[in-house]
Amino acid sequence: MKARIHRGAHEIGGSCVELEHESSRIVLDLGRPLTAGWDDDIPLPDVPGLATGDDPDLLGVILSHGHADHWGLVPQVHPDVPRYCGRATADILRAATFWGLGVDLAETGHLADGEPVVLGPFTITPYLVDHSAYDAYALLVEAGGDRLFYSGDFRAHGRKGLLFERLLADAPGDVDVLLLEGTNLRAVGEALEQPVASESDVESDLVTTLRRTSGLAVVLSSAQNVDRLVTAYRAALQSDRILVVDPYTADVARATGNANIPVPGSAWPRLRVYITQRQRVRIKKAEEFERASYVKAVRVFAEDLAADPPAYVLYGAFSGEVSRLITAGALKDTGVVVWSVWDGYLDDPGGRRLQATLAAAGVELIQHHTSGHASEADLARLVAAISPHRVVPIHTEHPEAYPAGTVEKHPDGQWWAVHAGSSE
Repeated sequence: MKARIHRGAHEIGGSCVELEHESSRIVLDLGRPLTAGWDDDIPLPDVPGLATGDDPDLLGVILSHGHADHWGLVPQVHPDVPRYCGRATADILRAATFWGLGVDLAETGHLADGEPVVLGPFTITPYLVDHSAYDAYALLVEAGGDRLFYSGDFRAHGRKGLLFERLLADAPGDVDVLLLEGTNLRAVGEALEQPVASESDVESDLVTTLRRTSGLAVVLSSAQNVDRLVTAYRAALQSDRILVVDPYTADVARATGNANIPVPGSAWPRLRVYITQRQRVRIKKAEEFERASYVKAVRVFAEDLAADPPAYVLYGAFSGEVSRLITAGALKDTGVVVWSVWDGYLDDPGGRRLQATLAAAGVELIQHHTSGHASEADLARLVAAISPHRVVPIHTEHPEAYPAGTVEKHPDGQWWAVHAGSSE
């Protein structure tokens, strides 16, 4: 088996790996670079058949999870090229499509934990992992006696951290190559700014903030970070508040198909829905009024929030609604806005506008967040458990900082043999 990294050998995001055995080929992930805007024209990697669908040797694209830096170029792939992903991943992205934040992957088949998928000479076994994207997988790929383990994106400190411990306890053996993400690695000699917090830490910190806040609390986060939704719901309950989500977040939660995820309805009586101005406009233009009518029984409005601010926590994509909440008297200087996404986004134009708006209104901005990626210590634990013949860096800016072991760096676009000493 041969491999080449099309993107990711020296950058975070835009991951794409092509594998070949006996002329048959598969692609692992097909993401847009994180540095690319949605209007930027990013060409497909140089993989024969991706754009044309006329190469029978290309057996399919396998997507590890639902972050756009791993699937974002799929809409450019010819519809005849098979694609595979987790069922919940596909359903979440379809649910997000109406809100302009997803896609219909038109998947050929689904990945499921521990259930092998056979494509020609390749056997792909998914391992469900802990990550900030719901339904994320690492992938063991076998062909011709060679074995490559692709970590995808993972962590050990989220709500599904036991999945990482399970992987360590029953790690695949005789792995030729561990293709390992290293998002959180820093340059040699440069330490992380602070220890990686757990999702439980985020919950605890959020409870503290909610309890000391006498006004409305707004938690700004990604609707597709389902772990964080659960965190916010649990924190709201512990603080005797009602959690209010936007309809996009509600659609994502419903799309997981998981009865343990909070979804507006009778089963979750401490959950409400607030529709933002932007979302109301989208619903009206599309004439999909059922999106508002189905949450009628649990809907709240700005005047409801203004009447009793300490009773509520808003969670979701509310950045653009903050000014309206301030104008309506719902968000005052007694309230708080919690930034619960990567802090780098605060340097974007939208983040700077938000900070200026809050400062003018005297509303506190505080950060409660944790990474969706493994710490350096947990990367080392995975290497030790799998004990691969070689570790190949991907999804990292610092391949030189990888944990001890036989680390083999390959630049983007270069073919290399998975099995050391192979004639391929």
